[in-house]
Amino acid sequence: MEAVARRKAAAYVCLNCTRQFHRQIRRQYHNAAPRPDIYDVVCVGGGPAGLSLLTALRANPVTSHLRVALVEAQDLSKIKSWKLPPNKYSNRCSSLTPTSAFYLDQIGAWEHLDQTRVQPYHEMQVWDGVTDARIEFDWAPGSALVEGTTIAYMNENLNLTSGLLKRLEQLGGVSVFDGAKVENITFGEETEDLDLRQWPVVHISGGKQLTARLLVGADGANSPVRAFAGIDAKGWDYNRHGVVATLEMEGEGWGEEHTKIAYQRFLPTGPVAMLPMPGKYSTLVWSTTPENASILKSLSSKDFVAMVNAAFRLSPVDLAFMHTQGAGQDDEYSWRLQHTSFNPRAIPQTVVGVQEGTVASFPLKMRHADTYIAERVALVGDAAHTIHPLAGQGLNQGQGDVQSLAKTIEHAVTHGQDIGSIMSLESYVSERYTANHVLLGVVDKLHKLYSAESGPLVPLRSLGLNAVNALGPLKSFFMKQAAGSGTKLF
Repeated sequence: MEAVARRKAAAYVCLNCTRQFHRQIRRQYHNAAPRPDIYDVVCVGGGPAGLSLLTALRANPVTSHLRVALVEAQDLSKIKSWKLPPNKYSNRCSSLTPTSAFYLDQIGAWEHLDQTRVQPYHEMQVWDGVTDARIEFDWAPGSALVEGTTIAYMNENLNLTSGLLKRLEQLGGVSVFDGAKVENITFGEETEDLDLRQWPVVHISGGKQLTARLLVGADGANSPVRAFAGIDAKGWDYNRHGVVATLEMEGEGWGEEHTKIAYQRFLPTGPVAMLPMPGKYSTLVWSTTPENASILKSLSSKDFVAMVNAAFRLSPVDLAFMHTQGAGQDDEYSWRLQHTSFNPRAIPQTVVGVQEGTVASFPLKMRHADTYIAERVALVGDAAHTIHPLAGQGLNQGQGDVQSLAKTIEHAVTHGQDIGSIMSLESYVSERYTANHVLLGVVDKLHKLYSAESGPLVPLRSLGLNAVNALGPLKSFFMKQAAGSGTKLF
């Protein structure tokens, strides 16, 4: 009996020793390991959406105390100091509604944009390339100079990001990790002091790890943050490419500098749009087939200019033939123009040149994430949704997301809530998801509607376009919706 008792006592002592030893080892390990670098908000992506969100958080006294970080693969110092001569424009431009511009002004960023490179426009001419049915989004005569009649502002994307970076530098308080690639995103670990098993940890090049109370994905259509959160995105490719270029016009437009006009013609292969920039310059966005896009990019400047002029003047049949030519479009256009009748003041002025190095293309697609939030994750901008450019609303959707998410975070801080919890983020997805989904659907249906060259849809769409153009109040409603100043529908 005595021997059994001794063995039991020894086993008990050994068990206690083992537990104590393990505790000591864990303590030594955690003391040796670096403490996690914890942020309230880590934003992956330094484009307009991500920069606007961080600017909004830093500019708001309620959220300015939050510890925030930005992760971006590009060198942001080059973007911040971006500058082009007055007669050169970037080929990646966006249309900012007055609502988006007003929000940028609220957070103090608008004044940091180079205003000499921002062009407001006041009218839009939109027509069917098959039937010539037309809608003219114009205000009453003489009212273009009145405040509130601007439909949108054309602006280079780099001008916007540069202005946002200057505003962020002015505000301070943002840990910027640029030139840093996201190598992995994992969950944190449990320590004696903290349980970070549900907190995202962003691993960036150079071995740095950032732990986030809230991780924001502003990292584009192929978002690593969305993939980490396990959020699926559904949609389709349009089998279309958007061809962009910076164009020089023969003049400042039919309305000259005070009444700038945007033009869009719906062709069977996709819409072609010419949007005004300052002075005698315009930016082109031409949605067409990948084959046509490849041809356009291969042409000489003279032949490319001829194709752009033809896109707004010649019939779709003539234009389709010119796309089959490897060269010589300039001569072909000159000949066909003699046999084509049109009202010159209802279309853009003649293009006389294209800026060297600006002709490029990108594939068009529609994607919508199943949700914008997960535990400690929120998506904004292209990470949440990708839209066809025909309505020029992609950037504005992202700005709407930012405004809503910043307001959601402010509410959580004010009420002592955890800014990364699903419960705190619910109001963001409730406000934005339906509104974005409806706009995505409308634009998608417009693309499909105007892709038809024949059949019953063609006269029906023309009838609808002419009817809206004839009904002043309805047309005014659509103009205000396009400008972002109309009644909120969702």
